[in-house]
Amino acid sequence: MGKLVFWQGNEAAAYGALKAGCRFYAGYPITPSSEIAETMARELPKVNGVFIQMEDEIGSAAAIIGASLAGVKSMTATSGPGFSLMQEALGYAVMTETPCVFVNVMRGGPSTGLPTKPAQGDIMQARWGTHGDHAIIALYPSTVEEVYRYMIEAFNLAEIYRTPVVFLMDETLGHMREAFELPDLKNVEIVNRISEKDLEEEEIFVPYVESEYAEPKPTALVEMGKTRFHVSGLVHDESGFPNAAYDTAEKLIKRLSNKIKLHIDEISIYDEYLTEDAEVLVIAYGIVARSAKEAVKIARNDKMRVGLFKPITIWPLPVHELRKRLSKVEAVIIPEMNLGQYGREILRLVKPGTKVKFINKVGGELITPEEILDGINEILTEGYDY
Repeated sequence: MGKLVFWQGNEAAAYGALKAGCRFYAGYPITPSSEIAETMARELPKVNGVFIQMEDEIGSAAAIIGASLAGVKSMTATSGPGFSLMQEALGYAVMTETPCVFVNVMRGGPSTGLPTKPAQGDIMQARWGTHGDHAIIALYPSTVEEVYRYMIEAFNLAEIYRTPVVFLMDETLGHMREAFELPDLKNVEIVNRISEKDLEEEEIFVPYVESEYAEPKPTALVEMGKTRFHVSGLVHDESGFPNAAYDTAEKLIKRLSNKIKLHIDEISIYDEYLTEDAEVLVIAYGIVARSAKEAVKIARNDKMRVGLFKPITIWPLPVHELRKRLSKVEAVIIPEMNLGQYGREILRLVKPGTKVKFINKVGGELITPEEILDGINEILTEGYDY
């Protein structure tokens, strides 16, 4: 039996990061994410880690990139306005292939919006917030236990794919407390950097060469030392030095996307509930998935064949798994605390003739099981609504 804890979601995010080996945190307090910074400020010194409260979110994002390039697993946490300020640095981390984790505890927007209310309005910002063609990995759990578990996975994915990972939460998930047993992580691999001791004596570390073992994944980042290398946000060749030649630029930009796009199945994490014989599929993520599961239970008790698909990997879209399930159902319901950001992506995958129902809420209140159940009844009698 594992240790029983009673943690807030934000606390679980911090403790999961520590378990994954995070030893550097830079951030700026912002509601509703501040407890992550508070916990890291208290706990990091106990494990010889470093906490820095920066002057703003721009500096925070830059600091974790620098720390990661120096060989330390690093993370920051923020919310809406702060995440907007981090977008340029996020793109820099993509271009320089720097593993790090950006936590966004979502609140209502735009602008200052609803600082103390939950929302899911940053789903597309997580995907396309920074400029240029790029791929991104973004996770969004729905329970406090999942926050802890998948924060570890976020760091692993960042290291494996040499990329920033966006870890999404929301105000309710961040502030709610749940009791759970810490999972047995003895069999969970913690992905770490290659030590320079692992290199051959005369081996020259070239940071941006495609890996031989699983192209087009990048070479794992090496701890700093004699393995220093050049880093630039400009288009660069395998040495890291700027090179604006057409062939170099095209190869680099395509590789940055393909190293994620070509490994969607390995990256995708999802849960499903009663989907085997489902005629109606509810697709919900994050905090809304909790209401969706309850609605599915009620519908099943009323003899309706309804199932739930819960993506935890929000980006890249788990296309293959979604297509399999969407091909077997007659109707789809997508509840979101936004105006249909994820639903528009799912709409591209449904087969012709499938009934689709969007349930959208943006006023700072949670979507209830009853509202989803109403949507199930409506789609079975009325049909399309998008």
